[in-house]
Amino acid sequence: MGHRPPVLLLCASVSLLGGLTFGYELAVISGALLPLQLDFGLSCLEQELLVGSLLLGALLASLVGGFLIDCYGRRRAILGSNVVLLAGSLILGLAGSLPWLLLGRSSVGFAISLSSMACCIYVSELVGPRQRGVLVSLYEVGITVGILFSYALNYVLAGSPWGWRHMFGWAAAPALLQSLGLLLLPADAQGTAAHQDLIPLQGGEASKPGLGKPRYTFLDLFKTLDSMRSRTVVGLGLVLFQQLTGQPNVLYYASTIFSSVGFHGGSSAVLASVGLGTVKVAATLTATGLVDRAGRRALLLSGCALMALSVSGIGLVSFAVSLDSGPSCLATSNATRQVDLPQSSGLLKGSSPPPVLRTGGDQGQLVLPATEGTKPHPVTTVSLGPALNAASPVSPGPILEHTLLCWSALVCMMVYVSAFSFGFGPGRRDLAGPQ
Repeated sequence: MGHRPPVLLLCASVSLLGGLTFGYELAVISGALLPLQLDFGLSCLEQELLVGSLLLGALLASLVGGFLIDCYGRRRAILGSNVVLLAGSLILGLAGSLPWLLLGRSSVGFAISLSSMACCIYVSELVGPRQRGVLVSLYEVGITVGILFSYALNYVLAGSPWGWRHMFGWAAAPALLQSLGLLLLPADAQGTAAHQDLIPLQGGEASKPGLGKPRYTFLDLFKTLDSMRSRTVVGLGLVLFQQLTGQPNVLYYASTIFSSVGFHGGSSAVLASVGLGTVKVAATLTATGLVDRAGRRALLLSGCALMALSVSGIGLVSFAVSLDSGPSCLATSNATRQVDLPQSSGLLKGSSPPPVLRTGGDQGQLVLPATEGTKPHPVTTVSLGPALNAASPVSPGPILEHTLLCWSALVCMMVYVSAFSFGFGPGRRDLAGPQ
């Protein structure tokens, strides 16, 4: 019996760290996208590819993840996903061109999706029925804490020359800690509390190979027996509507959204994202405590209604305020992009400092820094608008009215993510999607 407390503690740590890594990788692009756009001169389409490449990797993992987990086991699948995540983080940290960024993001997406599937299954098998709900909820909490941690780190590193490289690299820390914890845990449930609970149910024969593991096919999900067809439709519908709410896009583009509605300057937009992450953590913890008392259906209905109201408020604010795309959609030509520099054709190899943005009035000018024997020379002149010029006017019209609209957008966004945590949070986590 002496082995149970360490197993329970390690399982809790593995679950929390797995969720933290998942949430961090989901949200880190929010703060990294603004400096990446300036360093690489990314167009709108390229930014969308960069953000979506994470989901492409996750889609691949969702298709082959079940086979890998069954073939190699839960623990090996998690350890393997951490290795892929470390490789992806290294590629992102050293990337000097868009293709390397896409490769790194796709690798990270594959890793966190596979780890998400394997982690909850593995932890559920190692502990008894009474602890399973708590440990799976820890994964939920870990996701929201990871989102908050990524936003906070984005704010701290916003002014660093290569801050976005550090943002991507820090994801390796929780993955390494989780791997160390996994090495101390058994490879399967044999001899653990969950396995011992099966012995009285199976008459002392729980150790027989294949016992308690009935085989099902994919078509069994659509049979009328035990209302499986209805359950499948409800489950798939919830997952579909969870993604159609648009909440993942809020996580990916939080800083960009805040910048467009008036939080000018990269640090201001990222700081607003930190507040968004803090509210999300608080809402998730509250929902975790209320889910068994209020009921999942009640929280789902109330959360959806509140989301509809808040997203309508965001739409009204966006209609009233003069949206400024700022640096999010610079259309730079091939002749003026950083990828033309010799140092930026691949992984980072002694690359020169990034172009410096000099602003004057409402115009912004990218200038290559001086090197030995050379003088600074402009690359191109682009109208960047007030989003990158803290001294410029925030927008036409009364300043007070504009400020109120900015804060109204922030409040609506906070209500939106809180309602999502109540409606689609604890007890309804999609293994392939964010919370």
